[in-house]
Amino acid sequence: MSGRDDRPTSAYVHIPFCRRRCYYCDFPITVVGDRPGSGIFDWMAEYVRAICQEINTAPQFGAPLKTIFFGGGTPSLLPVAELAQIIATLNRYFGIDRNAEISIEIDPGTFDLKQLKDYRSLGINRVSLGVQSFDEELLKICGRSHSLNDIFVAIDLINKANITNFSLDLISGLPHQSLEIWQDSLNRATAFGPKHISCYDLVLEPVTAFGRKYRGENTPLPADKIAAKMYRTAREILENAGYEHYEISNYAKTGFQCAHNRVYWENKSYYGFGMGAASYVDRQRLTRPRTRKEYYLWVENLIANNGAIDYPHDTENDLILDTLMLGLRLADGVSLSEIHSNFGKAVLERIWSCLQKYWDLAEQGKEARDLIILIDKDGKAIAPQNLKNLLEVERLRLSDPEGFLFSNIILTDLFALF
Repeated sequence: MSGRDDRPTSAYVHIPFCRRRCYYCDFPITVVGDRPGSGIFDWMAEYVRAICQEINTAPQFGAPLKTIFFGGGTPSLLPVAELAQIIATLNRYFGIDRNAEISIEIDPGTFDLKQLKDYRSLGINRVSLGVQSFDEELLKICGRSHSLNDIFVAIDLINKANITNFSLDLISGLPHQSLEIWQDSLNRATAFGPKHISCYDLVLEPVTAFGRKYRGENTPLPADKIAAKMYRTAREILENAGYEHYEISNYAKTGFQCAHNRVYWENKSYYGFGMGAASYVDRQRLTRPRTRKEYYLWVENLIANNGAIDYPHDTENDLILDTLMLGLRLADGVSLSEIHSNFGKAVLERIWSCLQKYWDLAEQGKEARDLIILIDKDGKAIAPQNLKNLLEVERLRLSDPEGFLFSNIILTDLFALF
């Protein structure tokens, strides 16, 4: 491995509380209903105490946090005082860089203007609004707790709070969602001028309401060809509106890519805290228990063992796969020179042999044409047939949009290789 400084400088904190479970959601959450009583706030305080205890047992590497991300769940349901306690604990234990990106996921109808201003006073400088769709009927179909009007009110409050760095989340491939409805959501999103837009394609997880309901062939889900058209349409509309397609599902105005999420995609180290949260520290991956009861027991055991956890390090093959599978999500792709430096020329040759069939098909004019692009040290594309030495290639990336659309197939081939 190279000697790059990979001390973790990012922390993800999972806040599991939600008013209800959306029909597509399989995240670890705790449902609190639409009007949580005092007992629910006691749950929240207990949960925050456990998170702070976990933070206080984490390994320290002497580097302040440069990104913090509060995800969920619905973090905007958490009282500001509890959020402040977590941030203070992170700062006391790790330190927080003065220019850190601190993000929080918020849902329409779960916050007011004072709450947003309090976020700013805590140092939170980026919010991600879970819109999902600008179609009223689709919001109901998905089991969302907010209405279309709640979205408009939420964006107005964000503007009034002078939070300029905000992101909107949208989902394509929903039941009964037409291409026209998707285009309308995209156009409405860009009209509000967020700095960042995430467009996720619906994934049917077996344990979700959608996963149970939409089994088999006769479903109201868009056909594969329509879903692919939705992906191409998102790229066209958002790039025309001035957004850079920097990751398979993410678009940003210049200078507003999500720094925290890039840590994941670049396979760098990060802390994870809370129920179901994942961490990657010192080449060790760990996912916490997915229920509050099991998480609390896990934290108690962690404290009893003075923070010691016995779990295996990633193997070299794990590291190679993670580097490829995460990095190829980025428009920048992966650095082959780093792979060569970290893992040797033999690994480069194995990757080359795996992907060779795509270039062979491209030469034959088949569907695989231009799915995978090679970039030299000057930033120029190299035709595979003109390549004299693998070391001439600086980066490997997937084309946009076709390479991204075929990414699962390409990554499956790489997964089988390693």
